[in-house]
Amino acid sequence: MVQITTRPATLAEWDDVQAALTGGGDGRSCQCVWPLLPNKEWESTTVEQRAQILHDELEAGPPPGLVAYVDGQAAGWIRIGPRAAQRRTINSRVVKAGSPVPLDDESVWAVTCFSVRREHRGQGLNAALLQAAVAYARGSGARVVEGYPIATDATTTSSNALFVGAVSTFLKAGFREVSRPTGTRVVVALDL
Repeated sequence: MVQITTRPATLAEWDDVQAALTGGGDGRSCQCVWPLLPNKEWESTTVEQRAQILHDELEAGPPPGLVAYVDGQAAGWIRIGPRAAQRRTINSRVVKAGSPVPLDDESVWAVTCFSVRREHRGQGLNAALLQAAVAYARGSGARVVEGYPIATDATTTSSNALFVGAVSTFLKAGFREVSRPTGTRVVVALDL
């Protein structure tokens, strides 16, 4: 049985964050700054610039996410933080149409990205990351945690498209379904 641990991502974990993001899927090119940048800014940045944005975010703090470790090796990442600070997220149609909470409410945190290295998929890392993210949000004063996962019951989904998580992972963690603003995307929430 594998041992999964998690840690808030600070600059000291930079190499571990990079290991988690570069093990398959779009993590390497995205650098998990997609939730932060409006489309025009996103399209005008290079991978290196995105990495620098994430680096600067880790350096400035507070940690914008957590790293998961399997037997001490970096294996996964989750972005968690105040929803209002994630500019693309609050401007998305899914959030605008599906969340009943005002978009500028700083006490609402959002889980917007999961990245798990290919060799560690299927071991429960998303569930462990989500559980740790909820604890981190609670300890940081969040009132609500939202997620915007894929409804895997409504569509066949590639593992790469699951960067926002699967509804089942959130429901098993105690989240409730708030709305289905599209056929495949769900807004879920957990009151803390």
